[in-house]
Amino acid sequence: MRRITRALGAALLLAAAADGMAEDQFKLLVLAMPGKYHYEYIPIARDSLERMAKLHAFELTYTNKPQVFEGDLTQYAAVMFLNTPGEELNAAQRAKFEAYMRGGGNAIVVHRAAITPPNDWVWYEKMVGRSVGPHPKLQTGVVTVVDQNFPATFGLPARWIWSDEFYVTTNPYQVKIDTVLSVDESSYDTTKIWPGQTVKGMGKDHPIAWHHRHEQGRVFVTTLGHNGEMYRDPQYLNHLLGGIYWSATGLGQKR
Repeated sequence: MRRITRALGAALLLAAAADGMAEDQFKLLVLAMPGKYHYEYIPIARDSLERMAKLHAFELTYTNKPQVFEGDLTQYAAVMFLNTPGEELNAAQRAKFEAYMRGGGNAIVVHRAAITPPNDWVWYEKMVGRSVGPHPKLQTGVVTVVDQNFPATFGLPARWIWSDEFYVTTNPYQVKIDTVLSVDESSYDTTKIWPGQTVKGMGKDHPIAWHHRHEQGRVFVTTLGHNGEMYRDPQYLNHLLGGIYWSATGLGQKR
């Protein structure tokens, strides 16, 4: 019995040592602040992203405090604005983030984070790559893969039935983006919107996820991710993981 106990103890020590020697591949900062229409997602997304980080061996800092931008951002391979737009940062925090991107930092922008008041922070608008206007109510539509060689589309079907707010965007600063996902406007009612607002569709060219370069960094934007339950959906999480992986490492994109 003593031999078995000793052997078991040795095995546990070896396992603990091996686990202790494991190193995270990169570090990700996620800013997730509650808003008027986006708050229930926060604990769900945190749980899913923490599981993702453990599974894929990266370190996660998940916070609702914009003061984190006053610290050392260079430790992070990428910064994610999760349903939290740049307008939440004050002038000093914005300056720190701009310096981070100029130094080769990378960004991920998710859903509500793509919406920012016009001319409030033009640099951020350019980083997002598109400006969001009025958008239809949450509806079921058909998302189409535009770039099957980009990691955020791996595992998605060519035509994916998804329910979300399909943002209508404009390009006032003529920023070049590479579209990752589009939405088929014939699959939902583009005019179905909140009372007192009007909206038109964008036609065949309606990007809802894209990537591009800004300053010296990589930027991945997905306008999908409106409600909390989406952050439990395996296909959506794979989409998000692909954007995180590419943003943080620059790898995985087939040429």
